[in-house]
Amino acid sequence: MTDTAPNKNTPATPMMVQYHAIRETVGDALLFYRMGDFYELFFDDAITAAAVLDITLTKRGQHDGEGIAMCGVPFHAFEPYLAKLIRAGFKVAICEQMENPAEAKKRGPKSVVRREVVRTVTPGTILEETLLDARANNFLCAVSILRSGEDAAIAWVDVSTGEL
Repeated sequence: MTDTAPNKNTPATPMMVQYHAIRETVGDALLFYRMGDFYELFFDDAITAAAVLDITLTKRGQHDGEGIAMCGVPFHAFEPYLAKLIRAGFKVAICEQMENPAEAKKRGPKSVVRREVVRTVTPGTILEETLLDARANNFLCAVSILRSGEDAAIAWVDVSTGEL
């Protein structure tokens, strides 16, 4: 998954600078970026998610003279959207607001609300019952191979039940 980084010729808003800094930390996961009552996705993440979720793809602001692709889902009802992305094989990083806008303004009139990735959801790390298929296990597996290459160990756990 690629993303468009800010162009030095086009000044990015402070929020977009923050978005890109966070986006760089999540690798190939789609980034659910909390903006008030919505998780928003931008650039390539938005194009991908809008197609998979069958939601409207729109534009927000400008980058390199073109509109920034954007889509979003309500934060209070995001689980069905998250489940659909996970079932489609995607990883999703959840980025939450760590303060409210009023707290951010106390730091200065142009301060951006602090945000942090609080969780990355993958098919192997789902814990929410609403996202799990009750008819199937949800195994997470680890493999370790010794440097000699002669011995290996494997361990697995169903993170939803604790079964080893």
